[in-house]
Amino acid sequence: MISRRHFLPTLPLLPFAAQAAAPHLTGGRARLKTAICAYSFRKALGDGSLSYNDLVDMAVENQVDGIDTTVYWFPESGLDAFLTSFRRKAYLAAVEIPSIAIRSNLCKERAGDQQQEAAWLMHWVDIADRLGASHIRVFGGTVPEGKSEDQASQWVSDILKRAADYAGKKGVILGLENHGGITLHAKRIIEIVKRVDHPYVGINLDTGNFRTDPYTQMEMCLPYAVNSQFKVNIIGADGKRERSDWDRIVKMFADAGYRGYFALEYEAEEDPSTAVPRYLKEIRGLVAKYTAA
Repeated sequence: MISRRHFLPTLPLLPFAAQAAAPHLTGGRARLKTAICAYSFRKALGDGSLSYNDLVDMAVENQVDGIDTTVYWFPESGLDAFLTSFRRKAYLAAVEIPSIAIRSNLCKERAGDQQQEAAWLMHWVDIADRLGASHIRVFGGTVPEGKSEDQASQWVSDILKRAADYAGKKGVILGLENHGGITLHAKRIIEIVKRVDHPYVGINLDTGNFRTDPYTQMEMCLPYAVNSQFKVNIIGADGKRERSDWDRIVKMFADAGYRGYFALEYEAEEDPSTAVPRYLKEIRGLVAKYTAA
């Protein structure tokens, strides 16, 4: 697993650059595509019983467009050779690598810590570029004790803007995920993205992470959505997890003119080797339904 300490001192810290206002990232006729999120197979990737190349074969078998590549199990040694092999395997199988997902915590007050987080994002921009991926899923992190959400949201915005200036030079979009903490509510994550006001920053919309009024909050985020993690379950009105209404969700995306991927991120208890193909088939059917509509 890759750690931060090996590269942070060597990465450039670029000055902020003036940017045009970030447009709404959806609109017009929808274009819906499917993907497997590597995190669905976290146990097998972690113990080595499944490889990223195996995910390419799985995408082919399940008629899926791409792989949303969670990077947690990338090798620290021999990384360059791994990236080359993975990219070649995917291309020859006509499987896309549209996105990578990383760990990050942007709720950092100190200037030095903010520089380190920006450098961390820049590092993964370079990795995404090596793979031909044009999107990185980014986590905002948790508000530190004793600090306000307003303070933390400003820190997140500042780090994202610094990293986005670099990402934009590589054509890589940073998608801030609604993942609890500072991004628990749609209103806050939209505020952050609008404050950054950068064409290379949007929202990575996770359909299972809002804890209250999830369908309304998803709809609020759709104009800024650049990628989507599709979850089997959602948190209902009683606070308990229940089966998501995927038909309703896909229709919402289509009506908003979303152009991007639905990456199945499977987290339920059933063995993913049997559950994932079944759910991918369901997503493919909904994509076909609302693409044809």
